[in-house]
Formats: sequence, C-alpha cells, structure tokens
Amino acid sequence: MSKQSAQLATSNGEAGHATGVLPSQAIRTLIDDGVISADAPIGEDQIQPASLDLRLGAKAYRVQASFLPGEASTVQDKITQFGLHTLDISNGAVLETGCVYIVPLQESLKLDNRVSAIANPKSSTGRLDIFTRLITDNGVEFDRVRGGYTGPLYAEISPRTFSIVVRTGARLNQLRLKKGNFSYSERALQRLNRKVGLVDSDPTTLDLKDGIPFTVDLQGSAKSGLVGFRARKNTGLIDVDRKGQYDPVEFWEPIYRGRTATIVLNPDDFYILASREAVTVPADHAAEMVAYDTLVGEFRVHYAGFFDPGFGDDAAGGGGSRAVLEVRSHDVPFMIEDGQILGRLVYERLTEPPDRLYGQGIGSSYQRQGLQLGKHFRPWPDA
Repeated sequence: MSKQSAQLATSNGEAGHATGVLPSQAIRTLIDDGVISADAPIGEDQIQPASLDLRLGAKAYRVQASFLPGEASTVQDKITQFGLHTLDISNGAVLETGCVYIVPLQESLKLDNRVSAIANPKSSTGRLDIFTRLITDNGVEFDRVRGGYTGPLYAEISPRTFSIVVRTGARLNQLRLKKGNFSYSERALQRLNRKVGLVDSDPTTLDLKDGIPFTVDLQGSAKSGLVGFRARKNTGLIDVDRKGQYDPVEFWEPIYRGRTATIVLNPDDFYILASREAVTVPADHAAEMVAYDTLVGEFRVHYAGFFDPGFGDDAAGGGGSRAVLEVRSHDVPFMIEDGQILGRLVYERLTEPPDRLYGQGIGSSYQRQGLQLGKHFRPWPDA
C-alpha cells in the first residue's frame, strides 16, 4: 500500500476486511492468477483504484433488440438468433444512434464462488449518452456477474444522441469485483459521514437507509449563470478515443439560470447538470450513484455510477469535486428545481485501501470537476 493510500484510510477499520470491493492490487493479483484473462495483455492503465477498464474486441453484431440470454442460453446463441449483420471494428467503425450492438469484450472471467462483479459505463461514456450494459452467458441480469462465473463478457451498446466511432481496444465500461456482501446500516452510514464528510451538506435529518441523497444545482456559475447543457440532435460523429478534440458548441446547447432556478426537462432530451454537493470518497471506500425513486418523477439520473477511492478527497487533489448528473425525462415534460433530490450515493467498503487513488497521478479526467462535459470536448467558452 502506498504512503498516500495509508494516509487517506480514514474510515472504519484498517486493511484486511473479509468482505468488500477489491482494490487495485487485488485486481492485479486476479490478473496474475488467470482469474481475469484477455485476448491481449491487460495494461496497467486499465487498472483503476477499485475497478478494471474493459476493452472492445474486433467485432460488433447489430441485433434486432436488446436481450438477456437467460439461464439456458449463451450470448452467442442469441446473436445467432437475432443478429442482423456483423461489423469489423478493428480499424474503426460507426455505431449509429437508435441501433443496438453486441460487442464481445477482450476480457473474460474465471471467478470462484466468493467473488462476484458489477459493471457500469465509464464516466465519459455516460456523458456521451451511450447506453451500454454488460452481458454474460446464461445471464438473467444486466451488469451483474454472479459468483463462480466462468466465461466471456459482452457489451451491449446503443448510442442514444450521438453516433460514435469505436474500434478494438476502446473502453466504454468498467468492472468492479466484490468479495462477499457488505452494506452499511443507516446508523453506520451516519457515523461514516460525520467522520469523513462524504458530502459537504448535512443529511442527518434525511433517510439514509438507501444511501446519501444528492441534489441538483440550478443556481450555476455566479459569473455566467451557466447551470447545464442539453445535447443537440443531428450532429457529427464522435470518436470515443479522441480526447479534447471537439468544439462543444457544435454538440451542446447551454442552459442558464432562470428567474425561478428551475428547468423543464423535455421528453427524451439529454441533459448534463451538476450536484450542489461536493462529494468525497475516502481511500478505503468506493461509491455508486443510483437513481432516485421513480415514484417522485418520470426522470432518471443514469449511466455512469462509479466513484473510485480518492475522488473528491483533499489529500488526493480533489477537494470540491461535484457529481455530474446525466439526466433524461421520460414520456412527459418534467420540471425540476434547484435543490431537488435526484439520486443517492451508496458507499461500499474496500477489503483494503488501494495502492493508487483517483486523481491526476493516474490520468483521471474528472478530479476537482464542477459542471463538466466529457473529456472528448474542449472547455465550454464561458464555463
């Protein structure tokens, strides 16, 4: 464990928990032991503090519809049944909006019964409105890999707003591995928040049994009044491997603070907003952003959900980092207002602090972020 990781291990207990999310050094051991294998060598830059970046293989299958294989079928069985055509993406190919593609991933697993996994889109994937989910053979859930699974991994990919260019090796989602089951009680989460300051607000009067609530900021920049972005339609292509190359004005419309600090979400438009709260993830924890109860409104904060150890932590250079919210309304226009709860943060303990932390030292793109578009775009002119 690095000196920085040891200094940042601020919450309950020290290294050596029997259950929890596996840190970077444990992921590296699983690779060395062949539990995680791949068609091409797994690079050190794929190993994040508490997750592993997954890479696309050489082919993409366009299919009629999204599917789960079910207990009696493999993913390839369903591709044979519902496939329309095959794309060679080894040197780059276009995935079009409104279409569903299945892409075999380079990585595969050979888990024992004590270890399971969960997948999520990478942050930059979510900010491009790319709907992607992990599928396994005989799977009955998306994004979940049961303990004891042995077999290949596949990504379902459906661009929603922007058509994209992908190629072999592109990284659209990431995998988090877990040993056993661990969850915080409401009282324990209160204690952790008092000790660490998981968010820079006081949630003590709120119900924390399902995680710490976060709210939307519609006051925005004091200088410009910018509160968010709405994706334009019928734009050019975006190459997912190009960083800082695109003019944001060609792909996004700015949203500025109104007289009443509210926004009406248009059905099926895609919005980038930010939380009012700054978020901290201590070194021996990871966090997941989960959608708020749909009974309070027909909108969803979705896609990217992982926060690695060290995100937003002062000692890792991230003090003041906000959660960026990818928001879409369904069926009807829906009004949201400043300070409205849009989701919750669920914190999970690691089995031990990682040997690397989220931040500039490992090339992380979103430490110290406020309202921020994905890494593919240049900075907004008046942000």
